[in-house]
Amino acid sequence: MLALVALVLITIVGCGSPRPAAAPAPQASATGAASAFPVTMPHKYGSTTIPAAPERVVTVGLLEQDSLLALGIVPVGTTEWFGEYPGAIGPWAEAKLGGAARPQVLKDTGSGPQFEKIAALAPDLILALYSGLTKEQYETLSKIAPTVAQPKEYIDYGIPWQEVTKRVGTAVGKPAEAQSLVKQVEDRFAAEKGKHPEFAGQTGLMATLYEGYFVFGSQDPRNRLLGSLGFQLPANLDQAIGDKFGANISRERLDLLDTGVIVWSVTDVAEGEQTLHGDTVYKALDVVKQGREVYLPEGTPPSDAVAFLTVLSVPYVLDTLVPRLAAAVDGDPATKTS
Repeated sequence: MLALVALVLITIVGCGSPRPAAAPAPQASATGAASAFPVTMPHKYGSTTIPAAPERVVTVGLLEQDSLLALGIVPVGTTEWFGEYPGAIGPWAEAKLGGAARPQVLKDTGSGPQFEKIAALAPDLILALYSGLTKEQYETLSKIAPTVAQPKEYIDYGIPWQEVTKRVGTAVGKPAEAQSLVKQVEDRFAAEKGKHPEFAGQTGLMATLYEGYFVFGSQDPRNRLLGSLGFQLPANLDQAIGDKFGANISRERLDLLDTGVIVWSVTDVAEGEQTLHGDTVYKALDVVKQGREVYLPEGTPPSDAVAFLTVLSVPYVLDTLVPRLAAAVDGDPATKTS
């Protein structure tokens, strides 16, 4: 494997080596202003200088393609997370693709980025902002093209969607456009908070039945979404989770789930509800008795978008989730939240 990687790297980055015939042509390469380059971007493993406006961007991070599309740039390669959407382009971002060809989808099978396939795409920029890239993986990718790893200010997979958008904008020479996009979405949050003052002061969190009761913490984008709408996390939730984006909790700590609203991501709504309500401890919580649960079926765009929070998916999430949150906290247990 290492020999093959080395061979590919030599082929791609060697002096004067031509791009492989199999590499697709740049797609809708709306590059940034030349005056914005070179630009140096700090990250977890140091800093990376991007010498010129990139034309062939590969995303190793799991959701940077949306920020690129919002800025008018179609990446040549994306890394699939879930959903198996063509090109790893979610339905909330589909319109931004226009008539351009879809990116080649790369898969992280658990052993890290597919270096050979990435090199074959001949990128001039690799983005790994929403990732858990190791230093070794970063160094290997850097031999292919300038690579921007995840920021050191946040936990792995913890960078907020605003920061993803702005950093992608800087990397492609469109910082002002990225800032404008962020403001538009933040204005939308402000509008929703204005429509729903009942959210303010309520506690709330997101959770899933992955290997038991898995709850997300304050640095996970999902719970940041609730925070942006006015909800607050339980005060002692992060203490129970530790320095992670989320963690399993024991039945003895199910009191943490007794919040103003809880959003469950489940494989199947009926089965998930049956499993949860079959637990006498959980069923006895007020959040259950007062009908303040919201269930999101995994594998559907509304659920996928909640996990895949970006400058393009957030408006879609607000359209689909906010009415259900409002129904959950309206004080009437009979109100349906689905």
